[in-house]
Amino acid sequence: MSEFKNKITALRKHHEELLNRKNEPLAWGNGIYEKYKNPIITAEHTPLEWRYDFNEQDNPYLMQRIMMNATLNAGAIKWQGKYVLVVRVEGADRKSFFAVAESPNGVDNFRFWPEPITMPDDVVPATNIYDMRLTAHEDGWIYGVFCAERHDDTCPGDLSAATATAAIARTRDLKTWERLPDLKSKSQQRNVVLHPEFVNGKYAFYTRPQDGFIDAGSGGGIGWALVDDITHAEIVDEKIINARHYHTIMEVKNGEGPHPIKTPQGWLHLAHGVRGCASGLRYVLYMYMTALDDPTRVIAQPGGYFLVPEGDEYIGDVMNVAFSNGWIDDEDGRVFIYYASSDTRLHVATSTIDRLVDYCMNTPQDGLTTTASVKTIMRLIEKNRSTNKE
Repeated sequence: MSEFKNKITALRKHHEELLNRKNEPLAWGNGIYEKYKNPIITAEHTPLEWRYDFNEQDNPYLMQRIMMNATLNAGAIKWQGKYVLVVRVEGADRKSFFAVAESPNGVDNFRFWPEPITMPDDVVPATNIYDMRLTAHEDGWIYGVFCAERHDDTCPGDLSAATATAAIARTRDLKTWERLPDLKSKSQQRNVVLHPEFVNGKYAFYTRPQDGFIDAGSGGGIGWALVDDITHAEIVDEKIINARHYHTIMEVKNGEGPHPIKTPQGWLHLAHGVRGCASGLRYVLYMYMTALDDPTRVIAQPGGYFLVPEGDEYIGDVMNVAFSNGWIDDEDGRVFIYYASSDTRLHVATSTIDRLVDYCMNTPQDGLTTTASVKTIMRLIEKNRSTNKE
């Protein structure tokens, strides 16, 4: 066997070892969920055929001809018995694309499908697309709602000026996608999520109105809007259902993660909150619940964050970021929470519906002042003193 073929054999062996690596939950946590030892998908998990030219004449040094930079912010769905993610894959050229990866158990052995998704363009092609939320809607379609980014041509001299719209596509099989017109809105929209059920006979969207591409500006938080026709979706009336607050984890902005999970007690929501700090913007995850009879009415919201980047999760392309736009609620009540750390790699945390509802319903809310926080701690101390006396 030639030296070139030996290199290929060693490369494939190394790749298979990565794909087959078992994942184990970390020993100690917070009781709400379990994090896992290893990331579930990294840039190195992408197929070798996407990165290498295996023709010895054309690539005698076996170089990566196309390099991958990151795997992050994946939509999630249980599909034909598999745990399936539509991953945002970012190449070394900064362009993101979507690719499907599946696992038999949801925590390891994720493998990409042979080819990435070829997503049709809208009338005005986007420069970059990313962060798909997947919704299996009661109308029978699987919808992907994602950000479509374009240069802001009103600022021709500013190469960083951009605009964001919510793009919409739908599929029956996660392979062939029908592109619908982008969501029309008076403001820019980067984090839009489709509710899984009709509300008053209409499609319902969670929105995040923004004055600019980065800055929320007058956008007050997570919004809600009803749309008559998803094939020509337009926001006419929009209201804020989960607002931003000063000196909280959601001071700068907040947005819905994946679509909420329906439980007997209410809709479980996973969202991200952003605040400014000395090192830049800190992204964390938080939870809240809304009423079954009115998904816009908040019935519970634990104070503070739910999940943050820890240890090696803190390090990456964009430091200090935890972000999620995908989770799966399994038939047995288990919940798989897929999150990215520092815009670089994908992880999973597992919990249950019962635990997440308990966390939301019984964790104190943010009192919004130091005095209120200390009073909350003191109440717990006194309760534990009473319990210890019994």
